[in-house]
Amino acid sequence: MLFTPFQQRSVVLRNRIAISPMCQYSAEEGVPGPWHLVHLGSRAVGGAALVIAEATAVSPEGRISPWDTGLWNETQLQAWQAITRFVRAQGAVAGIQLAHAGRKASTQRPWDGGGPLAVEEGGWTVVAPSALPFDAGWPQPQALDAAGIAKVVADFRAAARRALEAGFQLVEIHAAHGYLLHQFLSPLSNQRTDAYGGSFDNRTRLVREVVSAVREVWPAELPLWMRISATDWAEGGWDIEQSVALAEQVKPLGVDLIDTSSGGLLAQVKIPLGPGYQVPFAKRIRQAAGIATGAVGLITTAPQAQAILEAGDADVVLIGRESLRDPYFPLRAAQTLGVTVEVPVQYQRAWPAR
Repeated sequence: MLFTPFQQRSVVLRNRIAISPMCQYSAEEGVPGPWHLVHLGSRAVGGAALVIAEATAVSPEGRISPWDTGLWNETQLQAWQAITRFVRAQGAVAGIQLAHAGRKASTQRPWDGGGPLAVEEGGWTVVAPSALPFDAGWPQPQALDAAGIAKVVADFRAAARRALEAGFQLVEIHAAHGYLLHQFLSPLSNQRTDAYGGSFDNRTRLVREVVSAVREVWPAELPLWMRISATDWAEGGWDIEQSVALAEQVKPLGVDLIDTSSGGLLAQVKIPLGPGYQVPFAKRIRQAAGIATGAVGLITTAPQAQAILEAGDADVVLIGRESLRDPYFPLRAAQTLGVTVEVPVQYQRAWPAR
């Protein structure tokens, strides 16, 4: 089943393996470069059906770091075009994750220590639903006013339009991992008293507005995904029950699949990591909300991925760290499962691997 096609709207994935969006912190002024072409292109060569580009900021202030990719101007759009052309030429679908980091923006690169980046070091003022810092030692964000919220929605809409012009065939809205849209969802980070805070419907309002805005410009024949954190792993926070309810809200608005991750909202949380530890969340949302789901998180072997699909726990599996270790994981997975797949002619002398 791992190597059966999967169709959503007019787009057909050649198998059920997608490459997760993974930040590379290697862009200049939001513009992707040769690193991104090689990183994303090699995963397409490696046999993945869908290659999703990293969390790409919809505005300069929405970047996680100054080295994130963006889609807020034409220079960035044109740079992405060469990448999507190559990915698609290898038989893969080119996807992109659109994001706004909110209070987790303006940070240093991980290999330079991570953590908040001061304005004098090239950082900027961060925003959030409420003036609550991510952690001790992090800056207090500015709570977004009505105009600021409207700008976020408009920025997502404009970025989606540019994504289409750039040649992407799938957009994923990033509403997970403690970034801005997740910050609005969780009562632990959203203490607003207006129409965007308090009740469940109010806390999900911005996500619904973003989905609707993106769908206004994203063609009906192309799929729209959304990544969520199914739980904050903290009492009183966002949880799986609310995740199911959110999936039920966004499905009729045009979301085709819930990419089901978890955590990221709070710094001091213990997450029970283990192989496939988030798969039960994908299963629950798929069954309860009647929407396609993607399973992600410590999926590292072909038999494990196959078992997830055979059990009906998800419709696709998203591979992250394992694809960093092996860009050709899909080709090796096919060999492990005894499935014959197309190998690029330039590499056929090495397959089947022995």
